[in-house]
Amino acid sequence: MKKTMLFAIMLLIAIVLMVSFDVRLPVRGMDTSVAPAMPDMLYVCPAASGFWDSLSNGFSHFRKPIIMGFFFGGMILTSVWLWALYQNLLKDKFNRDSFKNPWAFTKLLFWAVIIIYLIMMTPNYFRSVHLTMTNGNWVLCENTSPDAKAVPAGSVEPKKVVIH
Repeated sequence: MKKTMLFAIMLLIAIVLMVSFDVRLPVRGMDTSVAPAMPDMLYVCPAASGFWDSLSNGFSHFRKPIIMGFFFGGMILTSVWLWALYQNLLKDKFNRDSFKNPWAFTKLLFWAVIIIYLIMMTPNYFRSVHLTMTNGNWVLCENTSPDAKAVPAGSVEPKKVVIH
């Protein structure tokens, strides 16, 4: 593949990613207002923070770049597969060797996505909440759970994921 064609493909992928993820230099503020129709009490339990929760929290700071990287890898993967197919169609014969690198990259990208996704989405990821005026890790739970504590719904906020 010629360098200019490779540059054009990379530029096209970068433009699509920037438009898809609304990447801009100036930062705009986001409105995170919540509707006032909430229940009176919620039950929370202290979350035992383990190795996986710490690892997941570490990855949560880089969530948007990780997702963008996977989309970038997927677009590169599509380009590599299409280039191999084009080369085979151009020669009017099937060359099995031209598909070895795209297939290896497909397997690598697939397992990378699965492993990173599983690390980022620990079981407590969807239940984690922040209580105002308190420290510690809390998760939503049932009233029958051990160590369940009833708190006013107004003091429970979803954990904010910091995206840089």
